[in-house]
Amino acid sequence: MATCSRAVWRVVSGCRRLSAVRPVYSGLSQSPVSTVPVRTLAVAKTKEKDKKEEKVKEVKKRVIDDTGRHKPFGKTAWAPVDDVYILHYYPRKLLSVGEAVELLQAYRRLDFTPKHQPVFMDLRLDMKLEKKKKVDPFVSTVRLPHPFKTEMNKVLVFTEDPEQARVAQENGAVIVGGKELVQQILDDYISADFYIAVPEVLPKLMPLKNKLRKKFPKSNRGSVGVNIPKMLELFKIGHEYNIEDDCYIRTQFATLDMPSEHIMENLRAIITDVCSHKPAALGPFIERAIVRSKTSEALWISPDDLLPADETTQE
Repeated sequence: MATCSRAVWRVVSGCRRLSAVRPVYSGLSQSPVSTVPVRTLAVAKTKEKDKKEEKVKEVKKRVIDDTGRHKPFGKTAWAPVDDVYILHYYPRKLLSVGEAVELLQAYRRLDFTPKHQPVFMDLRLDMKLEKKKKVDPFVSTVRLPHPFKTEMNKVLVFTEDPEQARVAQENGAVIVGGKELVQQILDDYISADFYIAVPEVLPKLMPLKNKLRKKFPKSNRGSVGVNIPKMLELFKIGHEYNIEDDCYIRTQFATLDMPSEHIMENLRAIITDVCSHKPAALGPFIERAIVRSKTSEALWISPDDLLPADETTQE
């Protein structure tokens, strides 16, 4: 009986010891798991890759030599055989300046349009220079051999010298003055078509730089100098043109009622002035030339006979 009691007691005490022992798992950590926030980081691209993506791929123009071919590449024939045809099937015909002017005058007579209407030119320029440089967009004033405007331009002269002021008034300046004119111009009390100045008064005109912008006197435009009569002679009857959309010149240069010779001479004067802004050694400046009147279609011309002699030689 005593033996059975001891055996039962041993079993009960063993069960107590097992219940007191906690399970230990060697593969798991007993410390609480800390959750680390996951942050998604954008991988920065290398500079070389950025430069490659930012570069604009230059599409090389395919130059096809049609010399000796029975027809131009991609066209139907060199010239149409009928008087009615689709334009884009045949190469565009370039007219001489004389032929273009005669056609404009013939269109006016056939269409019964006004005789005194403006004649415009549209030039596309090659602005490239050496070493990936370009010609800066410019504003220029040229004296046409045969002005088409009926009224002279209003010219304001900045000078504080009484003798220069007298000379300016005698040569047709509308307004003459010095620093006292600055505030009047800022207040829009006075204005002019062109502003010229002598070098001595130029530092006092800096407040007008944002107001006048392209009309602000500059030496490279011929509006700053000491020869006031010569500057007034240019700007009183001068014709101003500028670069539009980086490489285009669109401006009026004559009226259709003028003689053909006068129209051609005015066109030659503007083209000569345009070509002076790029060295002839770097290739021709004019890529495309178009003339038209206010009511006519556009006529593509070949300006070779109007180009300066040195540029024609380079071509």
